Amino acid sequence: MKNRRDFLIKSALGAAGLITAPSWLQGAPALIKSYGKPNSMINGVQIGCITYSFRSMPEQSAEATLKYVTDAGISAIELMGDPAEHFAGKPQLDMDRGRMYQLAGKARKGENMTAEEKAELEEMRAESEAYAKEVAEWRAKVDMKKFEDLRKMYKAAGVSIYAFKPNAFGKNNTDAEVAYGMKAAKALGASHVTLEHPSDDAQTLRLGKLGEKHKMTVGYHGHTQETFDFWDTALAQSPRNGMNLDAGHYIAAGHTDLIPLIKKQHKRIMSMHTKDRRTKANGQDNLAWGQGDTPISELLNLMKENKYKFPATIELEYKIPEGSDAVKEVRKCLEFCERALS
Repeated sequence: MKNRRDFLIKSALGAAGLITAPSWLQGAPALIKSYGKPNSMINGVQIGCITYSFRSMPEQSAEATLKYVTDAGISAIELMGDPAEHFAGKPQLDMDRGRMYQLAGKARKGENMTAEEKAELEEMRAESEAYAKEVAEWRAKVDMKKFEDLRKMYKAAGVSIYAFKPNAFGKNNTDAEVAYGMKAAKALGASHVTLEHPSDDAQTLRLGKLGEKHKMTVGYHGHTQETFDFWDTALAQSPRNGMNLDAGHYIAAGHTDLIPLIKKQHKRIMSMHTKDRRTKANGQDNLAWGQGDTPISELLNLMKENKYKFPATIELEYKIPEGSDAVKEVRKCLEFCERALS
């Protein structure tokens, strides 16, 4: 039996190209278990990805999303709410949201609308409000085991979830919905939840205090409104308020103090969205990595040299080239990180 076991271990290691010395055999079970799984931890820097990056892919289920992530070589993610919530049984709304946003945009801009368009928008808004109530009721009753099952499924494929971004932390969401989002994040194994910064001190105070209660950190995301002191009030309000810094947007806003900001706030940065944008003076375009003005290589090496623990989250927002897809482009971003950190 011992000879048979040694033979099987050696065969598996040989197939994986891992036999280099007898001392490797002691770690054989772990090596076999991890064989074929993604690993985007590069020289101590965790490269992750927000699953929003795969929004252009044909299927958006939790299972399909997991395949996109692993095919791209990513081993840690910021998970958007829909795949996880639909996996857990969230009611779905059969409505053309694109059409609703189009009509709402016309109304907001004061553009001329036909009577039919106005009636259509009102009907969609009423339907959306009713759906929000239905979702709130579902969130109050859903079994957290569903989210634990999703975490186990992702973990078995070699993917961890470090952040969760459901649409549950807005000013119109109840404390019960916020609590649900934080409990779901915990069940998924996440260290923090993320949301767009509300630009409302009362809301960041509320979320920070609920984060303290439920032992979950809140990472506030910013766009080109980010500044060096953009997060200061929220950070002072609660130790459970943190930063979901966006390096690309920060550069596009025209700032030149990104590195000093990271050095100052690294302990409060939960995760950093990473993309390559041009500066404000250069047009702010979102480009394939290496073509813009975001100092991605410098940022990654700063993280490596200082052993910063927050992940660098790939966020694919540039135009996908003809003949490619989001999975291939995320893979290219990961390869850029590999070269930068080698």
